[in-house]
Amino acid sequence: MNAPQTQMRREINEIPDAVERLLTDGAQAVAATAAEVRDLAPSYLLSVARGSSDHASTYLKYASELLLGLPMASVGPSVKSIYGVDLNCKGALSISVSQSGKSPDIVQLTSAFRDKGAYTVAITNDGASPLAKASAAVLPIHAGPELSVAATKTFVTSLVAGLWLLAEVKQDAALLDAIRKLPGHLAKAKDCDWSAAVEAIDGQSLYTLGRGPSWAISNEAALKFKETCQIHAESYSAAEVLHGPVSIVGENFPVIAFAAADAAEDSVGDMVQALVEKGARVFATTDKAKGAEVLPHVRTDHWITDPISSIVSFYGMVETVATRRGVNPDAPRHLNKVTETV
Repeated sequence: MNAPQTQMRREINEIPDAVERLLTDGAQAVAATAAEVRDLAPSYLLSVARGSSDHASTYLKYASELLLGLPMASVGPSVKSIYGVDLNCKGALSISVSQSGKSPDIVQLTSAFRDKGAYTVAITNDGASPLAKASAAVLPIHAGPELSVAATKTFVTSLVAGLWLLAEVKQDAALLDAIRKLPGHLAKAKDCDWSAAVEAIDGQSLYTLGRGPSWAISNEAALKFKETCQIHAESYSAAEVLHGPVSIVGENFPVIAFAAADAAEDSVGDMVQALVEKGARVFATTDKAKGAEVLPHVRTDHWITDPISSIVSFYGMVETVATRRGVNPDAPRHLNKVTETV
């Protein structure tokens, strides 16, 4: 008799439809906001977020810098909520990401940025939330209810909403076309079989790696191991792992390396080979990593959207690891769906 399907698994399966809904229902808000941003012509961007939403912001940081040539910095909400400092950010574009839009520190920093002259955009699953009300523009992610504590479809729709905004600002026809085609790719990605990696994870410790936009995905993956599986996992840039962390690597130490069809793919492959030579058992979303076990992966129609399909495949794998360990990924210990910090 099959075990009941977790809510997390059901929400992973909903991701392609959620992205399709966003692309249909979110078009007007994205177009209007992009027009405002083009008129503003910001010289830099700021982000406000925590947890999975901060990993989404890291992805958007790379998108801004690689596509628009504009630097983007993550600002710790405590700068305002704890230390009471107002930053001079006139003319900046600020993007706040929060699925609930309720955390007081996120709302407070966003309000402070708006008061100081930034154009503030909220990416949220609740268009009536305090964050939405504190922002000049709102991009609802249209994910629908997400009941599992672990964010999955809200993370993916946050990535897509933010990237879509930047693509519209740039008016990048090729990227916009790739974004429109994402639901079909994600439908395939959710069914990728990562069982080889499931079997290799011993429950002790592991690394996740990435570079560029894929490093944001690595960060999200490490968090999901901790919150849904109670496994210690650390994320590193493939450019940083030899600067100390490699000392932990021993025989069959598990590593999952995320790579896209971008300019960083070869360097990730080289790093994977170095780790394999030190005894690690590495799984990678690329065939350019000598000695690694290639994970089934779906390449999209643009290098910067490839990491989105990778995280969808990963979510299916980590849910399997959690249930095999007897951990309920829908209600991890010590965690609530909405975390409100000051």
